[in-house]
Amino acid sequence: MQRLTWIVLAWLLVSCQEEVFLDLRNTEPIPIIEAVWTDVSQMNFVQLSRSRDFFDADPNEFITDAEVFIRNKRTNGRLNFRFSEQLGLYLPVNNFVGSINESYELNVRIGENEYQSEGTILPPPTLDSIRYEFRDQRFFREEGYYLTLYGDIPFVDDNFYRIRIIRNDTLLNSRTDYLLFDDTFGTNILNQGFELNVPFRANDRVRLELFRLNRDAYEYMNQLVSLLFNDGGLFSPPPQNPVSNIRQVKGKGMFGGYFKVSPVLIQNVVITPSEQVDN
Repeated sequence: MQRLTWIVLAWLLVSCQEEVFLDLRNTEPIPIIEAVWTDVSQMNFVQLSRSRDFFDADPNEFITDAEVFIRNKRTNGRLNFRFSEQLGLYLPVNNFVGSINESYELNVRIGENEYQSEGTILPPPTLDSIRYEFRDQRFFREEGYYLTLYGDIPFVDDNFYRIRIIRNDTLLNSRTDYLLFDDTFGTNILNQGFELNVPFRANDRVRLELFRLNRDAYEYMNQLVSLLFNDGGLFSPPPQNPVSNIRQVKGKGMFGGYFKVSPVLIQNVVITPSEQVDN
């Protein structure tokens, strides 16, 4: 009798399953703005593209006929950008760069639509040294060389940071590679040594880029990381686009993207095993 009961329950569970097909409707492409303005010339750009449908395998469609410029809010000086066909980016004319403690306004005009955003290049923290040490494999950690950063964060406010890692000329940009941190647990994170949870191999060439972000750009990045970790499961929140720190000042329609304004500290390291140093 007990066996029969289990068979009936199993049949009921199977009979209640229904395959669901989601209707992913096509939508009109919208402008996507990605803008970066720093005190390092080779990092400054504005990329304008259009969104694609989920199953669209075509390459990105770039917007090549926009007007793009950045205005210094204190001097009112205008820094124009020109589209590069080779790179698919708008680049500042004459390699203009931003300056520490200056505030800037991004302006983008696409047809009849105009977009703006602001940000300040805040003073950077101090990055004194980088050390690396080989660590054996653990349950939650691969074996490899791990980097530890030492420095100082002397600021009371606006402590929002991102570290980018380039390994052997390749930017690490998976969802676990967005290294974001703030002063939630204090500002002595660099004084004590901040170990990066990324394993490296012998002879890897590593480039570290440390950004001090404005709060709105930091919050955009945090929302982006949350979206990347959203697996669509039963307990996951409905996925939604990060809230842009760009506003539309003329025209109508949806858009997406962000404006990142930051100083940049750059350090280069080559992972050299101790036996190679001794030789």
